[in-house]
Amino acid sequence: MEKSLFEQQGGAYRMVGDYQIPNLTLPDEPEYTIGIWGQRRLDYLKKHKRVLYTNLLTSCKLSEHLHEIDIAAFERRELLIEQMMKSQGITEQLKADDMMAWVGKVNNIRNCADEIIRNELIYD
Repeated sequence: MEKSLFEQQGGAYRMVGDYQIPNLTLPDEPEYTIGIWGQRRLDYLKKHKRVLYTNLLTSCKLSEHLHEIDIAAFERRELLIEQMMKSQGITEQLKADDMMAWVGKVNNIRNCADEIIRNELIYD
């Protein structure tokens, strides 16, 4: 009996009932912490970028990709918030003088930064 291409390249099969199933295993992947931005990217990939999601998953690079997106998004968000607060003159003095105005402006800046992150990194 002629060997299949899989067997010629060193693969083996196991019997499960009446079927021969290839002995396949995934390589060990390092464990990554995936935060909120990585989770949002994962959700987007699953719903809207199925081919990219499948390619990353089957090449064992999905966790690494999500971790990188998570770190990049977190750092970018912090930088954006800092720059926007500086450009709009939002200071600790404003916080001391008018707490409600400060909270409103900072919340607006955070929402703007989140929207930028979603458009630049998550939905890319």
